Amino acid sequence: MAFQPIVDIAAGEVWGWEALVRGEHGEGAHSVLSRITDDNRYAFDQQCRIRAIELAHRLGMPGRLSINFLPNAVYEPKACIRATVEAASRVGFPLERIQFEITEVEEVGTDGHLRRIVDEYRAMGLGTAIDDFGAGYAGLNLLVRIQPDVLKLDMDLIRNIDQDRVRRLIVGQMAALARELPCLLIAEGIETLEEAHCLRELGITLHQGYLYARPAFEALPQPAAEVMTALRAA
Repeated sequence: MAFQPIVDIAAGEVWGWEALVRGEHGEGAHSVLSRITDDNRYAFDQQCRIRAIELAHRLGMPGRLSINFLPNAVYEPKACIRATVEAASRVGFPLERIQFEITEVEEVGTDGHLRRIVDEYRAMGLGTAIDDFGAGYAGLNLLVRIQPDVLKLDMDLIRNIDQDRVRRLIVGQMAALARELPCLLIAEGIETLEEAHCLRELGITLHQGYLYARPAFEALPQPAAEVMTALRAA
């Protein structure tokens, strides 16, 4: 696993960390994900959860731990979450600090299946998020179906938002929608100070992206001090 911080620029601190799959020698996610098949999907999903929790504990992670999961790897929600709960209990990592991100690597099979997963996780105190919201299958229909705790805006909506009126309009309306639902909004893929300033003006203060820190293999990178200073100064 590699970890990338999610920064609360209003508080000037790290809000949480996303766990990103890597090969055993630090190889990129694609080299691992390309080897997932129907036969190993469940085992892979389970091992990623356990490894992320164990590493988070070993590294002394503060804040939330955000773990991606494959909905179609969960054959029965209560049974499939058992290993996660046992791993968290074994190392003493609080369940309320764990958030599962629904990834759009695959289309979810049925509405009812995903809803049962989210309901079971929520009943156990686990948070849920829709990753890459605004891309692929992660649209308004999915939001209506599962009503997550967190929406992570797709990086294509964020790219050059400071220069694009349409992107600003759409993201601004999403920020208003999130306040009304309510749910938290995280902007992904931020690469420039101009994007960060624009997002803050739209009321979005939870940020993730290379501007702050690149993912670090089995480590917890801190957000760039000069970036945090520039944002505070503004």
